[in-house]
Amino acid sequence: MVAVVRILLRRILLLVPLMLGAALFVFLVMRFSDVDPASAFFQGANPTPQQLHDFRERNGLLDPLPVRYFHFVVDLLHGNMGISALTRQPVLNQVTTALPLTLQLTFLGLAIAVVLALLGGVTAAIYRDRLPDQVIRVVSLTGVAAPSFWLALLMIQYLAVDQGWFPTGGYINPADSLTGWLKTMTLPALALSLPVAAQLTRIVRTSVVEELDKDYVRTAIGSGLPPVVVVGRNVLRNALINPLTVLGLRVGILLGGAVVIETIFSLPGMGKLMIDAVQNGDPAVVQGVVLTTAAGFVVVNLVIDILYLLVNPRLREAG
Repeated sequence: MVAVVRILLRRILLLVPLMLGAALFVFLVMRFSDVDPASAFFQGANPTPQQLHDFRERNGLLDPLPVRYFHFVVDLLHGNMGISALTRQPVLNQVTTALPLTLQLTFLGLAIAVVLALLGGVTAAIYRDRLPDQVIRVVSLTGVAAPSFWLALLMIQYLAVDQGWFPTGGYINPADSLTGWLKTMTLPALALSLPVAAQLTRIVRTSVVEELDKDYVRTAIGSGLPPVVVVGRNVLRNALINPLTVLGLRVGILLGGAVVIETIFSLPGMGKLMIDAVQNGDPAVVQGVVLTTAAGFVVVNLVIDILYLLVNPRLREAG
């Protein structure tokens, strides 16, 4: 138990330099971009040079970069992400409004990907080199090659437009209608999750095959234990170590893919918020969305590390 706590504390302490590094990266990218925060704030108003100068001086845009970065980090610690040039509202308010939908889409897609990967990977491993394995391998290879946006367009055409089973876009809050929420989120979540599920299926299959070839499995089955019990209690637990490591990286793909998927399905989440901010020249909102996404990626990977500890006793003993 002490080893687990020590490892977790070490992981949590690593979050500090990671988040500072992410903040520094976003800060430098935005400062060296062609977007001028002062011009963006006065867009469409034809400000005078003096007005632009006063705005830059009032907001510390004329200070040296180290000073500006220090104030930038201090503002973030106080929950201040700046003011939107378009709406004149705090960026934090816009982010907290859009974030729940993106989290719903990401974790629904993640759940679908994990379930499909476990079912497909374990089935392919148990029936390896036979028909079920060959079919699953072909399907997973096809899924890896299919980008999310292409799947989204196909689903809209055949399942929404032609069959009318799902809406082509829009969002219904689950508090208003759970059925409506499921209908609006099913196609986006499937389009987002299927490529990730295909990748994870191949990794789960490989890990389970390696475990099935080990001596302890043959000994357990030979002693009379049902294969289902051996696979579910021992093989799967040991085989999940490698897929969990890959899963943390795939969460980043899900978060990144949500930008495109939300735009295609007109979902008012973080992705659509950032696309609108880029199109309208709103640097503060772009900055806030990128920072929030980076923070989410870091936190999710911390959760994956905790799960990794739970399924890998050797790592706990080494800690």
